Parts: sequence; C-alpha cells; structure tokens
Amino acid sequence: MVSDDRGRDHPEDPGRAHQPFRYGPWRGGPDPLKPPFDVREAIDKIGQDVLSAGTVRDSLRDLMRHGLDRRGGLDRLADKIRKLRAQARRRGDLGATLDQVRAALDQALAAERETLAGSDTEDARLAELELDTLPDDVAGQVRALDHYSWRSEEARAIFEAIKSMLQREVLDAQFAGIKQALESPDPEAMQRVKDMLADLNSLLAAHARQEDTADQFAEFMERHGEFFPERPENIEELIDALARREAAGMRLMASLSPEQREQLGQLLSHVLADADLAAEMAQLADNLRALRPGLDREQAASMRPGGDLLGYSAAVEAVADLADLEALEAQLTQGDQVSTLDDVDIDLLAKHLGREAVRDLQALRDLERELEQQGYLTRGDDGLRLTPRAVRRLGQTALRRVFAQLDGSGRGDHEDHQTGAADEPTGLTRQWVFGDELPIDAPRTVSNALRRSGLTPTGVALDVGDFEVTETERRISAAVALCVDLSFSMVHDGRWGPMKQTALALNHLIETRFRHDALQVIGFNRLARRMTPVQLAEVEPDWMQGTNLQHALMLASRHLRRHPDAEPVVLVITDGEPTAHLTGGGEAYFHWPTTSETLRATIAEVDELTRYGATINTFMLGDDEGLARFVDAIARRAGGRVFTPDIGRLGEYVVADYLRARRGRR
Repeated sequence: MVSDDRGRDHPEDPGRAHQPFRYGPWRGGPDPLKPPFDVREAIDKIGQDVLSAGTVRDSLRDLMRHGLDRRGGLDRLADKIRKLRAQARRRGDLGATLDQVRAALDQALAAERETLAGSDTEDARLAELELDTLPDDVAGQVRALDHYSWRSEEARAIFEAIKSMLQREVLDAQFAGIKQALESPDPEAMQRVKDMLADLNSLLAAHARQEDTADQFAEFMERHGEFFPERPENIEELIDALARREAAGMRLMASLSPEQREQLGQLLSHVLADADLAAEMAQLADNLRALRPGLDREQAASMRPGGDLLGYSAAVEAVADLADLEALEAQLTQGDQVSTLDDVDIDLLAKHLGREAVRDLQALRDLERELEQQGYLTRGDDGLRLTPRAVRRLGQTALRRVFAQLDGSGRGDHEDHQTGAADEPTGLTRQWVFGDELPIDAPRTVSNALRRSGLTPTGVALDVGDFEVTETERRISAAVALCVDLSFSMVHDGRWGPMKQTALALNHLIETRFRHDALQVIGFNRLARRMTPVQLAEVEPDWMQGTNLQHALMLASRHLRRHPDAEPVVLVITDGEPTAHLTGGGEAYFHWPTTSETLRATIAEVDELTRYGATINTFMLGDDEGLARFVDAIARRAGGRVFTPDIGRLGEYVVADYLRARRGRR
C-alpha cells in the first residue's frame, strides 16, 4: 500500500510508482494514533495532590471523579444518573393496581346490577342483596365475587379479565416474557409456565449445590427461552435478572401504605390460588433470596406521587429501574475505595446512559492501567504508591517552576567555567594550543583536514592547525543535607506542599545537573529520619508534637562526613523553634515551650557542624518570635544566613542558595 498527499491508501500501481508524494498532518478527522489521555498530565495532577498533604489513593480517586482531557469523570456520570433517578422517582403511582382493579370491578358490578334490575325474579333480588353485602375493600370483593353466579355476560367477562390481568401481571413482574405467552388463547400456556418454573427451580437448586450446570442451563434456555427476552448467556446472568425483579417486587410492597400492602398482597395471593403455581413461585423466591442474599428487599422505593397509573408489572419494573440507578450512583460515588472502576456495572451503565458513557468509563480504566504499566504507580499490600519515576516527574515539574521564578541575574551561578581536564564536557570545541591537556576531538580534527586539503592518495594529511580539543568544565562537588520540618504545624498556612515541592525540586536538580553532589533529605518532628524522594513525596502530616532539630543536624553531620572531599552544605526549612532533643539514652525528650536543655543540645550540633566547615542556612517560615531569636543566634554563631521567604517563593530561595553555597569556602 502507498499513501497519497491526503493520507489515503492506494494499492501499489506500477504506473504510480514514480509519482511524487507529499506527507503532512492528518486531515481526516481526529488523529487515530493520538492516545486517549495524557499520562504525564495525569501524574502531574496526582503529584499536586500528594505534595499538598494528600495521598495517592485520594488523589487518584479525585482524578477519576473529575476526569481528564475533557472526558467525563465519575462525577459527571453520577450527575447524569442522579437526574435519571429523579425522573424515575416521578415515573408513576405504585399503588395504581388497586385503583385499576377497583375501577374494573365498579364497571362489572354496574353491568351486573343493570341486568338484575331488568329481572323480576326472587333470585335477582337475592343476587342484589349479595352484591349489597360485598366487603368494602378490593381484595375482599374479588374473593367474594370469585364464587358469584354472574347474570350479566359482560360483567362476567370483565371479572374474568380482572383475574387474568392480575395473574399475568404477577408472573410478568417476575418473568419479562410471560405476559405475551399468557395472552395467547392456547389453553396449554399456563401449563408451559408451570413446567418452566419446575425446571427453573431444579436448575437453581443444582447451582446452589455447586454442581456444574452449564449443560442444564443450555437445555433450559432451549426449552424455555421464550420467557426470557433478555437472553442471559449463563446461569449467573439468569439469576441476576430474576433476583433483580424479585427484590423490586419486595421493595414495591414496602413502598405502599399498610392498607395498600395488605390489599394488594391478598389480591396477588388470590390470583395464585393454583396450588402448583403458588408452590413453584414460593420456591423460586426462596432460591433467589439464598443465591442473592445481598440485594435490598426491605427498603421502600422513594417514588414521588404523581405520574402515570402503573400496573403491578410496570410498577415492579419501575422500582427495579430505580434500584439499578441507585446501585449505579453508589458505585460511581463511593468515596472510601482505592478504585471504584472495577465495581461499576458496565451493562447497567450502557442500559441507562448509552455506549458513550461506557467509553468514558473505559478511558478512565485505561488511564489507571497505563499509570501502572508505564511505571508511575505500583500496587502493593497497602494500596497504590508512587514509583521513583513518578517522583522524578514531580521533581522535574517543581524544578521547572522554580527556575521560572528565578531572575536572569545569574545569582547562584553554579559552575566554575575554567577549562581544564575535568569530568564534564561542555559540548564545545576549540583549536588546540601548545600545552593543552584537553582531549582531542577526533571527528572535528579529521573534518578540518578534509576541508583544508581533501582526501590525498596516502589518506588524510593532518596539520597542526587542524587539531581541536573538547572543552570541559571543572565542577565542584557538594554534600548537601536538606533538613525539612515535618511537625504538624507545617500544615498550617499551606506550608506542607511548598516544602515537599522544594525538596523534590532540589533533589531533581542534583540528580540531573550535579550528579557528583550527594543530597540527603532529613525529615524531623519529634525524631528525625533519612528519607528517599519517594518517601518524602508520600509522607503525610502526623499529629505529633515536637521539633527535634538536634537529631536532624546529627544525621546531617553523619552524611557530610561520609563525603569528606565535598563542600558541606546544610539547609534547614522549619517554622518553629526546637522543642525536642535526644537524651543520653537515645530517647526523644519533648517540652513546650522549649527548654534550655533542648537549646544546648541543638547548639552543640550546630557547633560541631561549624567546626567541620559546613554552611548552615535556615529558611524560616512563619513569624514565630522564638524561632526568629534562635535562627539569628545560629547565624551569628555559625556564619550562616537566615531567609524569611514568602511561602510561594520557598523553592526559589532554597535552590538559589544551594547553587550559591555549593561554590564553597574551601
């Protein structure tokens, strides 16, 4: 196949073999190769939440709720479901069956009384007396009239139609295809229903015994498929469909007033007076409750008055649809799960919202899978977690924001541009001069010779002027200890997120541009601990009082001494004065307000770092007067500096100061 300049494919044609082709952007509609979502945008959104004291679980849930790339999220789907649910609640009157039966009875009784009035016999007078003594309730009238000898054929037909209608409604409420079957004049129709019920109960009983029922199910559907227009593909789908209607019937009864419930219950029992039919229906209800015990059967359907008059079967279907919508809404809005996507019933979603909603949901599922497959998230026993790749992405984004804030004044210039035999090439070359010890750039040297004299019979003739060398930069390495305050007070005034973003930005800067530097992030509250970038990104606020800067500086000192040839740099981000220190037994001692013992222990670590030659710069957040006095004392004692940046510029200050400090005093 070949493609023309419009991107269309044509069979290879010898006559077209030498025709020119042009290639350009796709113009045939949406790009078929474009991914359905931007994974990097998704991980950036998750990262923003995680860096702002959120968790991966919560941020992924929020991402699924709100969607990505203008696709509908779970909230949008849930909002559509809520609107459909509101419409379903106004679908009709659930108790209309009684009204319909009462109206039909009134019509039958009127026709019967008219016939009796035209007769002068004593029998007619007795019949009128019998009609006058009928119970007031609908169910009682139906029971009483069941043995009444009708004189009016019209009235008899209406009454028989009432009983047939009720029987069809009851069975159709459980089986979607029975009403059509029973409307047939075939006298064997009811027997086929009984046979189907017997076979169905046998099938469900075998399934409950955990027998292999695949062949039995196939045989059942072949014999009785007419009663199941939904065409279930396996026994589980069959049970789901039947249990859905059975539970809806129970909820319908619970939704009626006590009087309506009693009247309708008596009516339904009366029309199922056939002993065999009643027994099979009762056994079916028992089987379905045992196989699907978790369905809601007791809660009243929250239908609102008004709407159309619904027969029993239509009312059951209305309640079933409402239950479907309630289940979908619960699946789409559950808030305490790691992921709600696998719990959403795709068939129900397609039934009520269409295939577009299914595509939106599938896109969310694909996004979640891609985040794992591309190595941004990993799933463990404790749920989803960020991977080092994701943290690098967050650090890159944070560093980009920091550099966007830095001005172009060149402050904090981090490289010594003296050329020499160092470790990092600059990418530039220059002509070799006598005394150069830089590496020869062979490709440029040979290219210069070829341009000067071309290829000679003996090869390439090199001249002294052809030689070029590769320039390198001599870099200064630094050992950096970044001590970040993890006490609960850091959550106040939005300090937690900028603190984490600053630390990740600094980590990414060192990993990508200053690989010879050694960074150690040290988090401290009542105790201090070394942290990896992943641990820092995922750390959550902990309600623990105490600011143990002494322990943090102790760990910083150990880190610096492991790199004796590097420039020692200590950066401290905190919003409170020290209130905890380690005792001689290695336990944390906390007291607020701070004590002289805590201050002395912390100052001792400051002095130790000062003797080692480390630069200690402090970034003070907030306006704590005690902290201001303490960091001012440190600055005078250790020769460091104190910064009080706006929280939005913390990253800019820390990164710029690191670039300045690593140039060093050694």
